[in-house]
Amino acid sequence: MGPTLRVLMNMGTLHRLLPLWIVGLILTVVFWTPWFLLAIVYGALMQFFVEYAMHRFLLHREPPTDQSPFNELYRSHIGHHEFPNDPEFFTGDQHWYPVKFAAQSLAVHFVVLWYFVGWQMALLFPFIALTVGSVTAFAFYEYCHTLAHLNVPKGWFGERITRTHLRHHFNDHEATFHVSFGMGWIDRLFGTTYDRETAKERFDRKTILSMGMDPDDLRLVTARKAFGIKGHPTRRREA
Repeated sequence: MGPTLRVLMNMGTLHRLLPLWIVGLILTVVFWTPWFLLAIVYGALMQFFVEYAMHRFLLHREPPTDQSPFNELYRSHIGHHEFPNDPEFFTGDQHWYPVKFAAQSLAVHFVVLWYFVGWQMALLFPFIALTVGSVTAFAFYEYCHTLAHLNVPKGWFGERITRTHLRHHFNDHEATFHVSFGMGWIDRLFGTTYDRETAKERFDRKTILSMGMDPDDLRLVTARKAFGIKGHPTRRREA
């Protein structure tokens, strides 16, 4: 657990979310109502769906043709697939993105709830849902993801996460978009559960690490140079 926690402690996203999490806990205690339990569960569940949706539809979207947006996608996810054991690519460099996303979500929830529950609860319910429920679920996701990729001793919990998630990296990058432990039902719900026979049909040793792209695609070569990466992911693996 130690090496995993050390990586988490250096994540910029978690640094920025920690103060919000603390404020959310304080408000939960000060203004306590049983409704806050529902808020926390709702916030966590919402985050697990966001985890799936962003992974599948944003990070695995059709690669941009222009180099600049392609570089952004490379830094946020493609690079992680090409070099899955490099902690530098465990998370993207948009450290403020979760905070901005939470602020936008809070605004939407406030507008929707104000008419039904009044301004105070319309503010408190989503704030606690997001800062306590969603942030806790997000930190759990980061823990599971980091544990899956680190070469450290793992018990049953870690082995299960690693086996499930690495299928997405090394067997079929079009399946198993959930990462957090216990959330495989979301993949089942949307028809993206790992299937061995389907994975065999899709598998291409040459392109599996580059998410279906030719590893010598000029966009990939240029992106690697832009981020100071020397070498070739396929050749590294073969070595």
